[in-house]
Amino acid sequence: MKIAELYEFHRFRFAEAPIEPPGPGEVQVRVRAVGICGSDVHNFSEGSIGDQPTLYPMVIGHEPAGEIVKLGPGASGVSIGDKAVLEPAHYCYHCEFCLSGRHNVCSHLKFLSTPGNPGFFREYVNLPLTNVLPVPKGLTLAQATLFEPMAIILHSINLGQFKFGETVAVFGAGPIGLCTIVGLKLAGAKRIWSIEPVAHRRALAKELGADVVINPNETDPVQEIMKDTGKRGVDIAFDCATKNGTINQAIDVTRNAGRTVVTGIPSEVETFVNVHTLRRKEVTLYNVRRSNHETEMALEIMEEHPKACAALVTHTRPFDEIQSSFEMLERYDDGVAKVVLTL
Repeated sequence: MKIAELYEFHRFRFAEAPIEPPGPGEVQVRVRAVGICGSDVHNFSEGSIGDQPTLYPMVIGHEPAGEIVKLGPGASGVSIGDKAVLEPAHYCYHCEFCLSGRHNVCSHLKFLSTPGNPGFFREYVNLPLTNVLPVPKGLTLAQATLFEPMAIILHSINLGQFKFGETVAVFGAGPIGLCTIVGLKLAGAKRIWSIEPVAHRRALAKELGADVVINPNETDPVQEIMKDTGKRGVDIAFDCATKNGTINQAIDVTRNAGRTVVTGIPSEVETFVNVHTLRRKEVTLYNVRRSNHETEMALEIMEEHPKACAALVTHTRPFDEIQSSFEMLERYDDGVAKVVLTL
């Protein structure tokens, strides 16, 4: 099968690799579409995801959808030809964290697209049945790849204990920030401020439900939001950017006894957080680790709101253009938000 390897800093190459038959309880899937995630871009542009270095050569990509082509022994309830989204996280289901319902911090978590666990920039993959879910009606395979970021957003909203009618600030309007705005709007946010330096992404944030958009290169977002809220601040802030001090800005705009949720991944190995502001306001700081069995709910929401999916996927490009697609994302070219590669 054909695979795309990130074989050195900033460079992909194509190679051939074998694919074994599916094992007991597994299915083999022909990968047809893979979304490019911000963490993929970290690997490409920075050679690491925070303190986790990229190990070359490496197959990344973890927002996949495809078509079942083979059934392993004992695999039932699905058929060859079924269209499916492919959950990249494999849990052990028996450690203390899985047994307590916190599967996303499983002691033996295997996440496809991390060192030693090849991701989905390849033509075929074998997966357990538990990791294969049907594509929602009315969505293309490219749009269906949004299940993974949407599940992360649902987890972040649940983790931050968002309540109907609350005010929110969302830092960053890349795909994760935009999905956050969609999720919060559906959950009944009273007012949403979106902070984003890239003009076309501010426009998308407005289209998808932000009430106010702020360009941090022109306006101090902390001053603007505190002025708008009568110096109170917002009930909850989501940092989906984690760049240029946004974590502390998110804390600064959060009201006393409010919540700040860090959904993005900082590029730095160590990140400065103003603990004194947290302490004085008794702000609760949440850190998001992917999602925790929110995939099915994400798919239901996507089926009910296909227009949001269509707006988020701004570019669909062939697999052969993986190098230029990553470069486009790196430069924010051509009004890009989410790029999906098709195989």
